[in-house]
Amino acid sequence: MSQCYGRASYWDSRYTTDPEPFDWYQRYSGLKGLLKQHIRKSDSILMAGCGNSSMSEDMYEDGFTRITNIDISRVVVNQMRESHRGKTSMVWQHMNACALNFPDASFNVVLDKGTLDSILCGNGSLNNGAMMCMEVSRVLKADGIFIVISYGIPENRLQYLQEEAYSWRVSVHTVPKAQLDGLPSSSNPAEGDRADGTFGGSAHYVYICEKGPSIFKSSSNGVEMDERESPLS
Repeated sequence: MSQCYGRASYWDSRYTTDPEPFDWYQRYSGLKGLLKQHIRKSDSILMAGCGNSSMSEDMYEDGFTRITNIDISRVVVNQMRESHRGKTSMVWQHMNACALNFPDASFNVVLDKGTLDSILCGNGSLNNGAMMCMEVSRVLKADGIFIVISYGIPENRLQYLQEEAYSWRVSVHTVPKAQLDGLPSSSNPAEGDRADGTFGGSAHYVYICEKGPSIFKSSSNGVEMDERESPLS
C-alpha cells in the first residue's frame, strides 16, 4: 500500500472516499512553538502537499495568511478550495511538488508535512525525492527556509536534504508524537504515521533547511544540542 503514496490516482480515490479532514504526524498545535521561531506572519508560504489537513487553516487563523497550498490530487484541491473560499489570501492549486509551476525565488518558506515521505515510498523514489528538493530550492528566496516534518530518522533523510547543490544549513528537531483523542490507531506500518502517534518510535523529526553553508545541527524538542560539519554533506 505504501508504494501507492506517490501516485495521484491513489490520493484522488482516497479523498473521494474519505473527504473528512485528516492530519498526518502532527497538528499545528504540536508544531507552532517551533514554527514561530522560523516563520514570520508576513512570509509567503508554500504548503507542499496540503492534503485535507487542518494545518493551513490553523496557521491562517493564527495570522499566517499568505499561504499557497498545492497537492497532486485534483480532488482534494477542489474540496479544500471550496471549504476555505472565504479565506481570500489563501490559494489552492493542483500541482506536483516535483515540478513546481512557480517562478524562481517565489517563497520565504516551503512547508512539507509528509509529502517527501510519501514520494520516497513510491516508484522512482530516489530521483523523485531529489527532484522535489531541487524544485523547493529553486522557488525559495535567497534567505528562504524549507521545513520538513517527517517520521524519517536523520540517517535516512539527511542524504536528500544535504546535497551540496542546495547549500542548505540543516537543523534537526525532535517533537514528541501527539496523543490525540478520537483518531483511529493503525497497527499496520503501510497505513503510515498518523497524528495519533502510531508507526514506530516516540518522536517525529522536523528538518529546518535554511539557505546558506551546509552545517548540520541536531536538537531535541527545539533545543540546540550540537553543531558540527556533517559527514553526509
